[in-house]
Amino acid sequence: MTSPPVVRKVETGADWDAFFQAAHVCQDHDPYWVAPLRIIQAEQLNPKKNPWFDHGEAAFWVAIKDGQPVGRISAQIDRSHLDLRKDDTGFFGFFETIDDQGTTTALFDEAIRWLKTKGMQRALGPFSLNINEESGLLVDGFSCPPRMMMGHAQPYYQTRVEGAGFSKSVDMLAYLTPMDTALPTKQLAWLQRALDRDKRLTLRHFDTKRFDQDINTIVHIFNAAWTENWGFVPLTKREVQHMANEMRLLIVPELVWFAEVSGQPAAMCVALPDLNEIIKDLNGTLWPFNWAKFGWRMLTRKSYVSGTRVPFMGVMPEYKNKTVGSVLALLTVGAVRRESLRLGFPVCEMSWVLDSNSQTRRSIETIGGKVYKTYRMYEKAIA
Repeated sequence: MTSPPVVRKVETGADWDAFFQAAHVCQDHDPYWVAPLRIIQAEQLNPKKNPWFDHGEAAFWVAIKDGQPVGRISAQIDRSHLDLRKDDTGFFGFFETIDDQGTTTALFDEAIRWLKTKGMQRALGPFSLNINEESGLLVDGFSCPPRMMMGHAQPYYQTRVEGAGFSKSVDMLAYLTPMDTALPTKQLAWLQRALDRDKRLTLRHFDTKRFDQDINTIVHIFNAAWTENWGFVPLTKREVQHMANEMRLLIVPELVWFAEVSGQPAAMCVALPDLNEIIKDLNGTLWPFNWAKFGWRMLTRKSYVSGTRVPFMGVMPEYKNKTVGSVLALLTVGAVRRESLRLGFPVCEMSWVLDSNSQTRRSIETIGGKVYKTYRMYEKAIA
């Protein structure tokens, strides 16, 4: 008879080793799982390096059974979310577990207890660490690898989370979109007429000579466009700079497009080469010889990457629900599609999209996108 799990708070270096190893124990057998680079995840969880901790606080636990890590979880509060929503909601994330309800329940008991001490009345997740990072539990679409900044899970995770008393909050969809699917003839004609009528509209791609300025433009449009979206939390200035540093090596200027009206930013679409295709066989580590592989693949990424992911797109609020807003969105998405094909990236994941967001869903489906993964957010009242 095996011993029950011991759940301990992550505090020492050995605890962190076990925390990172838990994901490998739970998912290494799955050929579709892509181990995140530990060096990147360790920086994400370091309060001295991740500006999320300017407005957030987190705790972490690892479950040990028979001397082996068998699960992990985080609990966190985000003061930006609380200030905006005023809903006494805390988050959980970084969830991994073996197929054992006792282990899962023990992990959630610790996370819920911690959130309760912080005055929270509801737990929501998974967020790792908040909605602007990896979000949602994969509940459909297990037979292909995740794109960058998107999670993977085992099918039983859903059962175990629900067994711990959590229920569905919302579903979020990932669309796989072929870049060679043409827009319908009627839509092309309508788009051309709109362009002919309105000479204020211009289109340009990312300019590396004004890197920081264009990153700020992306974030400005994102924060404005999605402010009313479910769970939205704005990016702070420090988070923007941190994001810029992380994206510097990944950005391909021809895959980032802005539409402007009278010279002012009005819409954007950002596609990034899928980092997961570059790191999929590195097993989460760059030591001792994977540094060279990683560096070479980043330099020659077109040889190693077949697809992209669109993590950011949006139209400024003043153009939403207007004809010009649809034109702006199609201009930027169309430019990304054209350049993706030219550069040799034939498929793109557009994610994530709320299942209730019928307008965005129709737009993506019009250009050939099909839902291929579903991520679920779970919630539970804290007694």
